[in-house]
Amino acid sequence: MVKRVMLLWHDDRPIGICVFSTPGAALRLRSRFFGLKGRSGALGLQRLNEQLWVLSRVVLHPTYRGAGLAAAFVRQACRTCPVPWIETLSALGHLHPFFERAGFVRVGVIEKHRRVRPDAHAWVYGGRRLSPTTIRKSRHSEPVYYVFDNRR
Repeated sequence: MVKRVMLLWHDDRPIGICVFSTPGAALRLRSRFFGLKGRSGALGLQRLNEQLWVLSRVVLHPTYRGAGLAAAFVRQACRTCPVPWIETLSALGHLHPFFERAGFVRVGVIEKHRRVRPDAHAWVYGGRRLSPTTIRKSRHSEPVYYVFDNRR
């Protein structure tokens, strides 16, 4: 569920967007980072949603890329969120330190276990059933998990 949408404006044109949403119920690296144990019931999920949001989408108009705006925009968008923690997953984290520049800490990599059925990692993509095309395209994706500490 979308919790907040932040737009970056240049004069009267929107040139960037950050979308924040609720987190998935389980993520091994999150559990390890925050020291969580066991399965979460309804109360646990409610507390998770009160404490943590996911930066689920960042888009910047191509004309403005490379100017150093994106990291500052993401940092400021995260700081305006009313939760102490923000997490994100990024396949590009292997190639570019964008989220580190925005103030996130790199926690680790979501590694897929090759013995699991190919669509078992649907939770990374919101828990929905995945099409065969999506499974084929994402079979090598092992996104980097980042956390932003928003406690001031």
